[in-house]
Amino acid sequence: MLDVKALRADAQAVAAQLQKKHFELDVSAFEALEARRKSVQVSSEQLQASKKKASKQIGQLVGQGMSVDEAKAKVADELKDIDAELESASTELADIQAQLDAMLSGIPNVPHEQVPEGKDEDDNEEVLLWGEPKQFDFAVLDHVDLGGRRDELDFERAAKLTGSRFSVMRGDIARLNRALIEFMLNQHCDEHGYEMINVPYIVNNDTLYGTGQLPKFAEDLFKLHGDSEYYLIPTAEVPVTNLFRDEIIDPNQLPLKFTSHTPCFRSEAGSYGRDTRGMIRQHQFEKVEMVQIVKPEDSWQALEDLTQHAENILQALELPYRKVRLCGGDLGFSAHMTYDLEVWLPSQNTYREISSCSNCGDFQARRMQMRTRDENGKPQLVHTLNGSGLAVGRTLLAVLENYQNADGSVTVPEALRPYMGGKEVILAK
Repeated sequence: MLDVKALRADAQAVAAQLQKKHFELDVSAFEALEARRKSVQVSSEQLQASKKKASKQIGQLVGQGMSVDEAKAKVADELKDIDAELESASTELADIQAQLDAMLSGIPNVPHEQVPEGKDEDDNEEVLLWGEPKQFDFAVLDHVDLGGRRDELDFERAAKLTGSRFSVMRGDIARLNRALIEFMLNQHCDEHGYEMINVPYIVNNDTLYGTGQLPKFAEDLFKLHGDSEYYLIPTAEVPVTNLFRDEIIDPNQLPLKFTSHTPCFRSEAGSYGRDTRGMIRQHQFEKVEMVQIVKPEDSWQALEDLTQHAENILQALELPYRKVRLCGGDLGFSAHMTYDLEVWLPSQNTYREISSCSNCGDFQARRMQMRTRDENGKPQLVHTLNGSGLAVGRTLLAVLENYQNADGSVTVPEALRPYMGGKEVILAK
């Protein structure tokens, strides 16, 4: 959530920043609500002053010889009228504040000045290319055909069990999927200094509000029906980032760095017809997530570090990728700036997103009221960052496609062989 003080100081300037995200801030509506809030606030303060003055009259009347009961009776009607007006003002102020809060909850984070102008992913800025895509001397297969040859990647049976955009993995592919998870977690814990954490896969409204999924993106979530407002998590970022909601974190504990493997559940609203083949865009998938909670002055270096940690996984697996800085039109709701890592997929002859690494500044922390203390001991909001380290399913299909052989087998990357019982090749005939 944006700092309302910034909007009160210069709503037009904030609106200009948000235009880079192609978000139109209704400045007139905000200023009208603010004018009402100020007016009612002033009236309330004047009424409080009048009540205090009337209450003082009781003592003055007693001092003039009137009894306490007589003095109270003399000003009773005046106090009654003031209390009624105060109650009305308080109700109106609460209603105005609720409208302001609803407006603020739907306003995205402002983009950083380094975020390039642009409408969509085609306008993202390339920062880095790593690795050379392999040149195959045979017709490459996509991951669906590679896995389907041995019935180890099965979408038809998954559709029978649930529906479209789900998958069943068996045998060596299932083991390779597990190997990737273990490899990623070990790298992040042993090499990158993250703490492993297990979190619930079901969260409540407040948790989703804290990271910015609610109320704006409710249609993208899987809601559990029943007496309580529970949702399946769309990413581990949601529960992990909320761990210290409504708390003041000891500055000596910062930075906090967590990594977590979870399933992720997304309705993919608005993406019907896109990437319907295979594992690119599914309703249920797995990720190894990285989350950092840091002091404000450390967040930009933390973004570079976190992004490099995701890159290290791709480099260890020797998967060609590119790093891009997202343009304003492609930048997420809570993000101040984001790097995407896109892995090379031979079957599509292009790079596809495999990780998003974002600095959210104090945007999420303000929604969660998650704070630390500055050098003077004064509470201040922390900064939050998150990134995929990596999306497991997309890494799996990238390994299958980039390491395929002419006979349909797949060479196991050297980094994963210790996790595969020493196997060097899978899907061999």
